[in-house]
Formats: sequence, C-alpha cells, structure tokens
Amino acid sequence: MTSAQGRNVPRRDVILESAIAVSIVALVASALVFLSGGSPVDVLVRIVAGTWGTPYGLAQVLFKATPLLLSGLAAHVAFRAGLFNVGAEGQMTLGGLAAAIVGGTLASDTSAFVALPLSLCAAALAGALWVGIPALLRARFGTSEVITTILLNFVAMAFGNWIVAARFHVADTTHTPEIIAGARLGRLADLFEVFRGSPVNAALLIALVLLVVVAFVLKRTPLGRHVDALGRAPRVAETVGVPVASLTVGALLVSGAIAGLGGTSFVLGYKGYFETGFAAGGGYLGIAVALLAGTRTFAIVAGALLFATLSEGSLLINAIVPRELVDVLVGVTILAVVGLRARLRMIEARELAGRGAEGA
Repeated sequence: MTSAQGRNVPRRDVILESAIAVSIVALVASALVFLSGGSPVDVLVRIVAGTWGTPYGLAQVLFKATPLLLSGLAAHVAFRAGLFNVGAEGQMTLGGLAAAIVGGTLASDTSAFVALPLSLCAAALAGALWVGIPALLRARFGTSEVITTILLNFVAMAFGNWIVAARFHVADTTHTPEIIAGARLGRLADLFEVFRGSPVNAALLIALVLLVVVAFVLKRTPLGRHVDALGRAPRVAETVGVPVASLTVGALLVSGAIAGLGGTSFVLGYKGYFETGFAAGGGYLGIAVALLAGTRTFAIVAGALLFATLSEGSLLINAIVPRELVDVLVGVTILAVVGLRARLRMIEARELAGRGAEGA
C-alpha cells in the first residue's frame, strides 16, 4: 500500500465514498437483473428475506463470513505494513490440513483443553511457516511478496492434495479421517436454539477476538505505530529506528498465522475433517474484504458480512437470475470502492498541495 492509502480517511469522505459506492452497485445490479429477465425488487427482497430475515439464513451468513473475517484480517495486517499477502488461500488450505492431522491423530480420549488448542496452534503455525518463505525472501533480497505468495498458493494446494491422497485419506474419499471430539469447535446452535441446523461455530468468536486484538495493537501500541510507519514510508521508517526487515517478516508471519486459522471453521467446526478444495476462493475474497476496509480494521466485519450475504443470497435467487450475477456484483463493488477511494485521495492531495502553495 502507498502512503496515500495508509492515511486515515476523514469521516465525511468515508460517508461520501460509501454512499456513492452503494448507489453505483445498486444501479449496476438493477440493470443486470433487468437484462436477465428478473425484477430487481423481487431479487432484493428474496436475498434480504432469505439471509437476514430468518435465524437460519443469518446463521448461514455468519458461517460464510467467518473465513472471510480471518482471511480479510490476514490481508489487512499485511496491508498496514505496506505488504500484499496474496497467499491466504494456500495458507488457509495448509492451516486446515494441519488442524485435521493433529486433531485426527491424537488419542480419542484427549481432553478438549489439550486437543483444541493444539489443533488451533497447528493451523496458525502452518499458515505462518508457509508465508515465512516469501517473508524471508522479501526481507533478505527484496523479492516481491505478491509474486511469491500467489505462486505458493498453487504449491500449497498441490501439496495438500498429495499428502491427503498419499497418507491421510479415508478410502474412496478425498478427505482425511475425522478429528477427535476434543478437537472440535462448538457450534453456536449449542448456545442459541434459533441457530439449530446451521454450521456456524466458535471460529466466529475466535475471528472477532483476533479482530479486536489486532485493532488494539495497530492503534494503541508502539508496535502498531511502527507498522504504520513501515506501511507509509519504509525508507523514512528505517532512518528513525524502525527495524524494517524484522518487522516485515513479523507482519507477514502474523498475517499467515491468521490466514491459517481461517481453515478451522470448516475443518474443526463444520465437517470435522480436511477436504481438498474446501477453501473455495475464500483466501482471495478476503483480499477484497481488506481492500474495502482500507485502514479501518473493524470495517472488515462489514465487508465480510456483505460478501457472505451475496454468497448465500446467490443460492436463493438462482431460479430468477444466473448465480454468476453475484460474482459480477462482487467485482463491481470492489472496483467502485477502490476507484472512489483513489479519487478521494487525489482530491485530498491536490487540496494539500494548494494549501502548501498558498502558505509559500
């Protein structure tokens, strides 16, 4: 991210940006639905009623938002340090695999107080180790982490497929054996009866806790100020004593660890085993969530809920309009917000330049 991207946005600009983006997306969505032969109002009513209008629909949105919260937060941590971790997809995959292997090989009577933390730590460690390769290459040789992380996604998926097929698969399936009961994340339906039947689980709570911790560290601690300095101007940060190389590695390792935990919602909280291809683009979509959030950590929640709502809603409107319409709307949303944000930054830069010229 550039220094312009790293600055905080005035509240009036955030409101303006959001209002214009929503208007653009609404107009494009209405046009696409109309051209597909459907009614925009009917489609909107079905999406809202089927997602936020029922406890089960809401629970499904929360379940789909959970990995997006974690992959979005992973990308956000890297962004704030001026880095671009495009490898969340591979890190989620290996994180889920590591959690499944640990949770599936422990003795069946292992206590949940041991099995669950071990499985979660395995997921985080796998994600961190996988991104450690690009992190070291970036810090030591200046290699672009964009290229290395995205290439390692393909390696991670191939490696995951191979190790499952060669060593850990259940016969005639593409998944690992089930994890033990002690390694499972509890479902929210156990606490809230209205969520019964939905796979939303305690991974959501883990994601929200991590969100609060990251927001606090970035905003309230010296480490957070160093990260911001690194993201804005690495050369200037180095001259004022910020350990650029170690902070670069550290930011990517934290990003990878969070992304690794993104696979636990499916593996530990839903299926109870690792299944090839389970990430299904969640790592890439997390980048979109982080881009929409910008520097506002808690805005990751809104982005994750938006894309989760569209994902769940696409299943409800498939009989009216093509499901691929939702994929188009995701792209339009990203382009609208990022484009408007860039435009606002240009206006802000011109205003600052004008004030500077007047002062001179």
